[in-house]
Amino acid sequence: QVQLVESGGGLVQAGGSLRLSCAASGRTFSTYSMGWFRRAPGKERESVARITSAYSTYYEDSVKGRFTISRDNTKNTVYLQMNSLKPEDTAVYYCAARTYDGGAYYSAAAYNYWGQGTQVTVSS
Repeated sequence: QVQLVESGGGLVQAGGSLRLSCAASGRTFSTYSMGWFRRAPGKERESVARITSAYSTYYEDSVKGRFTISRDNTKNTVYLQMNSLKPEDTAVYYCAARTYDGGAYYSAAAYNYWGQGTQVTVSS
């Protein structure tokens, strides 16, 4: 069983920055594939970014160049640095882990553990 706990959400003005953290339990965190997803009001959940066990990173076009995903295996933590935030980034952000392998997966269905979510609100 893996537990994921997100933190770092909040209210920020457009153009501002936030850093989300996701702390994971489990002794083999370094082998997990990790992802960040978000769900905006009235919209479907969507992928934001993902990082493999080999530290390869992938981003959706809507956040490319503004968001950075990273991981610290010594702390069992994955981060999402969000810069130049826009009102359309407002959403609940979720951390997800895939423990079967460390590859890159776009689909939410590929991940078998999820955090509870953290709210990010960007005001204009």
